[in-house]
Amino acid sequence: MTVRFGGLTAVDGAGFTAPSGAVTGLVGPDGAGKTTLCDVIIGARRPAAGTVHLGDADLTGSAARERARRGIVRAPQRPGGHGSPTVREAVRAAAAKHAMTREYPGRTARDRWRLRRDARRDAGRRADEALARVGIEEYAEQCARTAPAGVALLTGLARALTAEPAVLLLDEPWAGLPVRRARALEVLLRDLAADGLAVLVAERELDPVLGVCDVLHVLDGGRVIAAGAPAEVRADPRVREVYRAGQAGTTCRSMAGAGPRRAGPPRAS
Repeated sequence: MTVRFGGLTAVDGAGFTAPSGAVTGLVGPDGAGKTTLCDVIIGARRPAAGTVHLGDADLTGSAARERARRGIVRAPQRPGGHGSPTVREAVRAAAAKHAMTREYPGRTARDRWRLRRDARRDAGRRADEALARVGIEEYAEQCARTAPAGVALLTGLARALTAEPAVLLLDEPWAGLPVRRARALEVLLRDLAADGLAVLVAERELDPVLGVCDVLHVLDGGRVIAAGAPAEVRADPRVREVYRAGQAGTTCRSMAGAGPRRAGPPRAS
């Protein structure tokens, strides 16, 4: 995958796979290209070169709405909703939206309409289940916009789970979480992967993802410089160089280069 902003190359031939049933880490210092690459995967940005596949389907030219309908969902970092909704209302709104936009089986339009109506009526229950799963049901009646930072992040995750994702993207999900909730999130991500989801975590630092990810891909200057099991990646001399003391971040390259080739689905290349 290659992404350019004018004369700058933010993602420089980076390719990786996020398989179902596993937690995949996309790690790199500020400016490495992590968020840009995630934007391409969800359809928020078009690449200059490369493809995005979900299974055997090539989604490179599809819109973000279509990718979300197929199950590629990024957990928002803000609670969402209009006005000043409670945490529960924000999650319920996401569940109701998913109920209205997902595809339903049925021989006739009336059959599908009934299923959609029933699913929308069930949005409250699904919201409560999502809140319980991420561990913030105690904050359900608190204003989402004034909730503690950690609760706001987990509210976004709960909203994403109501969309019944096949691929779940999270961008620095441990930011602002106290230790207790950070450990609980590690367990939750492992459980979601065990349920068959492809979980992709973008993170600046190595330490938060070492104990939760099955595979790590380290970005620097828009390129994948190392990939493999967490212990192997941590010991890689190139990774150590990037994360040496005083490393402030990376910059975009002005010319695209040849990066690693992709490996398999769901994948970006």
